[in-house]
Amino acid sequence: MKINFSHALAEHQRAIDSVMAQADKIERVLARIVQAIENGGKVIWLGNGGSAADAQHMAAELMVRYVKNRRPIASLALTTDTSILTAHSNDYTFDTVFSRQVEGLAKPEDVLIALSTSGKSANVVKAVEAAKAIGCYCVAMTGAAAGPLTELADACFQVDTLETARAQEAHSVISHLLCEGLDSVYAAESDDSTKS
Repeated sequence: MKINFSHALAEHQRAIDSVMAQADKIERVLARIVQAIENGGKVIWLGNGGSAADAQHMAAELMVRYVKNRRPIASLALTTDTSILTAHSNDYTFDTVFSRQVEGLAKPEDVLIALSTSGKSANVVKAVEAAKAIGCYCVAMTGAAAGPLTELADACFQVDTLETARAQEAHSVISHLLCEGLDSVYAAESDDSTKS
């Protein structure tokens, strides 16, 4: 069987091209994450479905390592504790499953990274609202459609696709570039400490 992947590949390329056009924003967000870490803050990730898996993936990249050996970077995903997710959704509502955790765990020094391909997932929007009320720097990653997160976040990576899979692929590229930047900063710090 021969399947034509040309549309999917073209859409992927368009999404990645839009990531490349936001390289300056990636550098600015990286600088804010470094500032947060230096001030004793952490990076908090969240999203639904495939984006929940991406949140967990990226938190692990920071806590363990991406490529280079370096100190752990304080990071967590709000998508991994099944007891919290199910208890909150059962006792309250799924719309506040992340904002409740933000209220309990976040502090002003933190960076919150919210993944939503639609840009309008209610539980993600409420989490960003809660984080902003605390004083966190909030980053959103969305698809091309305008949604509440586009304006609500301090920085929004809006990738040029309406297809969920292509948006998630682009979000992974942005997230990995942030990880790569943090590797560069903190692996260099580790190298310096071994020379003294």
